[in-house]
Amino acid sequence: MLPRPNHDEAARQAFVTAFRGHLAANVVPGNKIAYERRAKLKFEAAQGHAPRDEHDVRRAMEADPYYQFWSAMQRRSQELMGEAVIDPTEREWPQLIERSRTSRGGTRQLKRSGSLRLDPSLVVPRYHTAVDIHLQPGGYHTDYADDDVAAGAIYDRALNIYLNGTLGPRNAFMGELLTGYFATQWPDRKPARILDMGCAIGNSTLPWIDAYPAAEVHAIDVAAPVLRYAHARARALGAAVHFSQANAERTAFATGSFDLVVSHIMLHETSRSALDRIFRECHRLLAPGGIMLHLEIPRGTTALEKFLFNWETYNNNETFGAYMTNVDLAALARNSGFRSPSLVKQRTERGPEQRLYSSETVWNILMAQR
Repeated sequence: MLPRPNHDEAARQAFVTAFRGHLAANVVPGNKIAYERRAKLKFEAAQGHAPRDEHDVRRAMEADPYYQFWSAMQRRSQELMGEAVIDPTEREWPQLIERSRTSRGGTRQLKRSGSLRLDPSLVVPRYHTAVDIHLQPGGYHTDYADDDVAAGAIYDRALNIYLNGTLGPRNAFMGELLTGYFATQWPDRKPARILDMGCAIGNSTLPWIDAYPAAEVHAIDVAAPVLRYAHARARALGAAVHFSQANAERTAFATGSFDLVVSHIMLHETSRSALDRIFRECHRLLAPGGIMLHLEIPRGTTALEKFLFNWETYNNNETFGAYMTNVDLAALARNSGFRSPSLVKQRTERGPEQRLYSSETVWNILMAQR
């Protein structure tokens, strides 16, 4: 299902990947020097005190020429990434749609071949429609043709470039990380029914099939084009997943019908009010003793790191990300009825490119039991 770039398109994609890797590994660290030696001192002189939080750091740094240079280059790298993957997608657009249609194989849906269920009446929440997330034209939810899959194809290739290939050739690392964590914490558990919320193209869903081949795996998202692509992609990779278009805030699944509910970097794409509804829905969907796991991106520990992580909110249409920085996810889960929820820091070694704005890669995992 991946669009096949020609020679020049492949070269452009390789350049953007290298460019983003260079910015992350070699240019980002200069922001700390600029802050400590220049921006912080200017702020202290003007305000009479050192920056107290990421908001003060933002006020100090946005006037600094080094930060301005990096920020402009980072923004342009995001635009270049989209341009590099849209061209081959547009060229193969009709063939991609036809491959997706063929993968559905008519109306008969078999349990072990997966399924796709779309809901044209579903209202896509405003936190998806207000802006083009990650600057992807139309976001993840817009159809430009009947049975469109373009949003999924663009996202699949762009995600690999976005993180410099550190998610692996099938962009599966986040799913592998969370399945590994689950297996370590509950080695004797073999969940029979698993739900992945906010699955997008299913890249993080498929590792759950690999880890628990006997399980019935469901995956939901609000966006139809990425779900069509996800279903065709899973079929092409021989994975049986039941994809359906649904809002994680309120689904049509039966109460207590899952042993495990997971998500992979979904929460920061929602809203503060949505978090409460999502956690309550997870609690409703889980059978007694069931587990909820939400993997989230690092938010940083120092005020400077938090500010740099929040660059995505102010410059890359991650509108809720900055507001997630200081949200107590464990407290919200507790208020939704979960027993002793906790936020776990999971460190990984994936090379300097993935560390982005922090000295190490530290993922957040919200863990709770029904």
